[in-house]
Amino acid sequence: MAKKTKTDDKSINLDNILFNCRDILRAARNSGSFFEKRDTMLTLVFLRFIGEKYEDGIEKLRGTLIEQGLDPNDENIRAAFFDDATFTDGTYNLPPEARWSTIINTPAPQLNVALDTALHSIATGSKELKGCFVEGTFTSRNLGANDIKKLVDEVNKISHKTFGEEKDLIGRVYEYFLKEFAINSSKEEGEFYTPHDAVQLIATMIEPFDGTLYDPCCGSGGMFIQSADLVKSKQGNLNSINVYGQEKDATTYRLAKMNLALRGISHNLGETNDSSFTHDLHKGLYFDYIMANPPFNLKGWYDDNLKNDSRWSDYETPPESNANYAWVLHMLSHLKPKDGVAGFLLANGALNDEDTVNIRKKLIENDKIEAIIVLPRELFITTDISVTLWVLNQNKKGGDYHGRKLRNREHEYLFVDLRTWTDNPVKNEGKKKVRLDTNQIEKAAEIYHVWQSEGTDGSRYEVPELYRSVNIDEIEEHHWALTPSKYIEFIDHDLDIDYPKEMARIQKEMKDLLVTEKESQKMLEDAFKGIGYGIE
Repeated sequence: MAKKTKTDDKSINLDNILFNCRDILRAARNSGSFFEKRDTMLTLVFLRFIGEKYEDGIEKLRGTLIEQGLDPNDENIRAAFFDDATFTDGTYNLPPEARWSTIINTPAPQLNVALDTALHSIATGSKELKGCFVEGTFTSRNLGANDIKKLVDEVNKISHKTFGEEKDLIGRVYEYFLKEFAINSSKEEGEFYTPHDAVQLIATMIEPFDGTLYDPCCGSGGMFIQSADLVKSKQGNLNSINVYGQEKDATTYRLAKMNLALRGISHNLGETNDSSFTHDLHKGLYFDYIMANPPFNLKGWYDDNLKNDSRWSDYETPPESNANYAWVLHMLSHLKPKDGVAGFLLANGALNDEDTVNIRKKLIENDKIEAIIVLPRELFITTDISVTLWVLNQNKKGGDYHGRKLRNREHEYLFVDLRTWTDNPVKNEGKKKVRLDTNQIEKAAEIYHVWQSEGTDGSRYEVPELYRSVNIDEIEEHHWALTPSKYIEFIDHDLDIDYPKEMARIQKEMKDLLVTEKESQKMLEDAFKGIGYGIE
């Protein structure tokens, strides 16, 4: 076997491929603005992925026919099964002109026309895929034959066979272009692609396994895709969850539609792109779960028509200068009143800013907030902002939840500090970047789930420098601040915390408490039976 060269390694590195594409577009005549370059790339990647999925589907179909003793090369078999192929896994049947095999073999001078022909064919042939892209993208830009050919050849290297079926590759391409070209937003305002591990953490904690899932600022659809992956890993049935979302930016809206369509995820993103604040496309709907990563510290969100909006009529109008609490109240208004659960990211400033203290106080008094988890600062590639995961829960009274028995947690709040979880550096990034691995995500979710569960004593649930459960009185003493460091004990950093030992201690206490409660109940029942009474 030939030894791999450094060039071979580079050829399958996604960032290297995208870097080459960026350079081609920068040098090309007529490549347009940043947004037009991004549209060109994302549309090409979409055609590549939908074409690859079709080819995979045809190969699977051939294999199935052979297993059934049929010859896939027989003319009658081909006419019956391949000419108008149907698939059950979200794969779309493509006419010859829309297939990637056709595109990649088209001569360079004809590529712009061929690409737009493919887009038109897909848009007219599929209601689900219509609106995922702008028709005429390539002929309107009219890149030089050599430039468009080089671009198509680079995109041809981006394959799920190479990079893994489980990865959100369209989202990763989107993230790359945000990182490299984003010139319209400051570090504290605008679009940020949510890292895979942050989404996985939210999904693992709130467990959106069935019912309805909503994201009011869905971006490229990454929240839905990672949640779908979790559903498949736990249950294997995507039909058990219905996805709803909204996105303001037209390009990103189309991107989300194409991303979800490629995954075969049924979705309702509204008829068009629009603002969740000024034109709520899902007004009046309530959802089982909400997952979101709203734009941090968004300015310019306010409109005079929003002053007496029903979403904050029970609280007060969020400040015009910052949309953080507008997002919180918007999401709360869409949660099912009896048992809806939301997990979302906000900049840390929302934990303790003075101009929203009255809203925060009422959220706490109304017992809507359940957990606050501060994340490592270096999780995001496209921003240095320190970020917190919030969990809202409409039912803290306890009961059954996904096979777990939950205790009454009214007016108890869990604070978790993960800022020191920075031991997984990510290579090949221009700045310091870390990730949370699967074990860390499961550990964080376990802290939350054990705290929720029957048998846990919230007044004693803590590990210094990691987590602590507090009641509403203590939060009031701290003037309604939700900053975890105000509640979690911090000790000498040279001291080692034996996390497994601490969790084992807490779980043992839970079991012991349950045994004691059962024994007490039995003694009480026996005592009453002795005097002729029964206990219901």
